[in-house]
Amino acid sequence: MWGGRFSEKPDAIMEEINASIDFDKALATQDVAGSRAHAAMLAEQGIITAEDAARIIEGLDQIATEIAEGRFTFSRALEDIHMNIEARLKDIIGEPAGRLHTARSRNDQVATDFRLWVRDAVDEIDKQLAGLQSALVARAEAFADAVMPGFTHLQSAQPITFGHHLLAYVEMIARDRGRFADARRRMNENPLGSAALAGTAFPIDRRQTAAALGFDRPMANSLDGVSDRDFALEALAAASITAIHLSRFAEEIVLWCTAQFGFVRLSDRFTTGSSIMPQKRNPDAAELVRAKAGRVIGSLTALLIVMKGLPLAYSKDMQEDKEQVFDALPNLSLSIAAITGMVSDMEPNLEAMKKAAGSGYSTATDLADWLVREANLPFREAHHVTGRIVAEASGRGVLLEDVPLDVMQAVHPAITSAIFDVLSVDASVTSRVSEGGTAPENVLRQARLWAERLQAEKPGA
Repeated sequence: MWGGRFSEKPDAIMEEINASIDFDKALATQDVAGSRAHAAMLAEQGIITAEDAARIIEGLDQIATEIAEGRFTFSRALEDIHMNIEARLKDIIGEPAGRLHTARSRNDQVATDFRLWVRDAVDEIDKQLAGLQSALVARAEAFADAVMPGFTHLQSAQPITFGHHLLAYVEMIARDRGRFADARRRMNENPLGSAALAGTAFPIDRRQTAAALGFDRPMANSLDGVSDRDFALEALAAASITAIHLSRFAEEIVLWCTAQFGFVRLSDRFTTGSSIMPQKRNPDAAELVRAKAGRVIGSLTALLIVMKGLPLAYSKDMQEDKEQVFDALPNLSLSIAAITGMVSDMEPNLEAMKKAAGSGYSTATDLADWLVREANLPFREAHHVTGRIVAEASGRGVLLEDVPLDVMQAVHPAITSAIFDVLSVDASVTSRVSEGGTAPENVLRQARLWAERLQAEKPGA
């Protein structure tokens, strides 16, 4: 394909390090689509004949079928997906195949193919993330008033509801989807027509190929067109943050499934056993989601390092861009599917959650707030009084609500029996009515708003 300048075959080691077909064959669908659009544009502009374009497109259609049916033979001797498809096209239609590469280079061809692949992957990930949000919202609505402990420093802090906890992840995933959407908007420009680096002297119509491939516009600078990999970096950055969110949730699922927490139970569908300990139910799906975050983040780091010292325009280093993305985005997709499955599968132990919610004197803040409202104490003094009462409860080995009234009054005489109305975990969560708070009515309202929003996103809604 490029041997006119060379008199000797490449060394075997050169062939080994240079070939990319083992991984860039993943771009086959996008490569065929880009070539169809390019051939049609060349004919429209009178650069090749309509007859040649028709034969090229017919041959590409046959190749697409062969690839889809697993009948296409990929050759390492032909280096990459572009040369593999062009060689097969020549086998099918003969001489006109050589006209397809007019006014383009493998540099803009791979930039186009890769951009299309990443765009397709981002679109699929967004659909999956919407599905995860829907699963979380459904569970949040079902358990809007289920009391559980809220933690800071992994220490019992204040009571919250299970629905409120799940909705936190809905918000996080909304930001993830926003990052992917922003990245998609920026990546949706057409590199095709940039040629090797300087554009072409042929009278091509880059807007035609942009429209045919679903791009918003051509890229404005040919050097940038072939050398930019920001679109891949942005996708990996968004994927990395998403993977962190999934990993945090996976970690909570792992904790919740322990005997020590006992907050949720996963079925056999998302757990495994032990080869030696018959009692074990291991939350392996959650643990693997947690681990895959490392792969995604590692892919971002690797590509950043590949790109950091490259002068314009194309360098062969950039062949190392695709394996990172081809690994990271499918693994993120699998992680999303696993978390979505676990959200729908897990059964909360409401009794264990509620019992744990009352531990660690979690309603102490409610006592302090009562002293501010009812006894007109400054909050700092109320905080001090509450701390002394907590110390009394701890010394007696009882819950805060079981401290006798006379003992509380000995700490501060303004305390009345009305204090017991705010010391239960149910009273605590019900009182948190501020916007964004954990009160069940808030959770239910927010879950329903999210359900409506997600339903409105669906085609035909």
